[in-house]
Amino acid sequence: MHIAIAGAGLGGLVAAARLAEAGHDVTVFEERDTVGGRVRSVHEGGFVFDRGYQVLFTGYPAVQRELDLDALDLGEFVAGATLARPNHRSTLADPFRAPSTLVDTVLNPDIQVRDKLGTFRLQRELSGRDPETILDGPTADQTIEQYLADQGFSRAYAERFVAPFYGGITLDRSLGTSAAVFEYTYKMLSEGAIGLPAEGMGAIPEQLAARAERAGASIERGTRVSVVDGHDDGASLTVDGETVDADAAVVATDPKTAGELTGVSTPTEAKACVTQHFALPDHRNLRTDRRIVLNSADDRPNTVSPSSAAQPTYAPDGQQLLVANFLGTQAESDEELAEEVRDALGSWYPETRFDDLELLHTDRVEFAQFPQPPGFREDLPAPTAPEGNVVLAGDYTRWCSIQGAMESGRVAAEEVERL
Repeated sequence: MHIAIAGAGLGGLVAAARLAEAGHDVTVFEERDTVGGRVRSVHEGGFVFDRGYQVLFTGYPAVQRELDLDALDLGEFVAGATLARPNHRSTLADPFRAPSTLVDTVLNPDIQVRDKLGTFRLQRELSGRDPETILDGPTADQTIEQYLADQGFSRAYAERFVAPFYGGITLDRSLGTSAAVFEYTYKMLSEGAIGLPAEGMGAIPEQLAARAERAGASIERGTRVSVVDGHDDGASLTVDGETVDADAAVVATDPKTAGELTGVSTPTEAKACVTQHFALPDHRNLRTDRRIVLNSADDRPNTVSPSSAAQPTYAPDGQQLLVANFLGTQAESDEELAEEVRDALGSWYPETRFDDLELLHTDRVEFAQFPQPPGFREDLPAPTAPEGNVVLAGDYTRWCSIQGAMESGRVAAEEVERL
């Protein structure tokens, strides 16, 4: 079969690779000059800037199935976090995976003993569960806030640790996201690592694109699909004003464009974030030990990640890269936000000067995720929702994550095979 794919994000690339490997004639049309959709990186002056606040969960089943992790040469954050507020820092980590944190975690004054024990209990409970059953399980209709209360965790634990940590994952510090997303990602965090590829997050789609091309797929960058017309024995696409006929089409664009191309209802609400990348001289040692720093007081900023401590290739010699993340759209200018980051770091690390903290790059991502409240999956479109031989691929058919995007590509490829 000849299969046309609109969009070279993670879902489209996984679908392309799988279909080409199955012997089909595959052409991918991508409007940008680069692949990856929302997963992209910029290299400037020896630094690596990932677009938005992104990391790779190695425990995701689709990540393990579709990627060559060794080739990505991952640098990893330590399992745990530093909880920070003015004039105070504490450590909360998994001492089984980071033994050096045992004493600090046990003696952490910000988290009650019952919460620490509850953390290990929850890890054990989730360890034996099939991750695919979690998303539609009994917690899918609960918020994270309700779930934590039912599990016996204290309000202080939710506010000081879970709110900023999952604010980074779900862009929702209010903990109003479906608890199924919490369970799924909590399991993945317990069983895998949080990593950054040596060449940036953009290396992930580049690897998938190379895999697809090795299998014979053609990826035509800088080409725009404006019309997709599905019918019972195939599909027609308008690409840069020209008609392309195919036996089947996969629409793997962003949800808004997919809705416009297919007439299918897709998520239109968006969660935004603003990510700022800073250089700090190496001699300003924050002693993060590769742990993400969580703002346990407020969301200005929500988190600061020592990216180059986890992945040294993210900064040149003599420099370190810190990445701060603000939730939602921000009315303040880039420099005003940067000043807030300097003030926050100065209050968390009063023993350290930050007058040489240099803002290098800012990303304002208007569509970073779609909302995932309790029951959200009931409203997501099925991959086969479009008319004719047209299939959807994108995280908006599963759930908002790299796992959801890559899994959607596998599902789309299987649906095309059934046509």
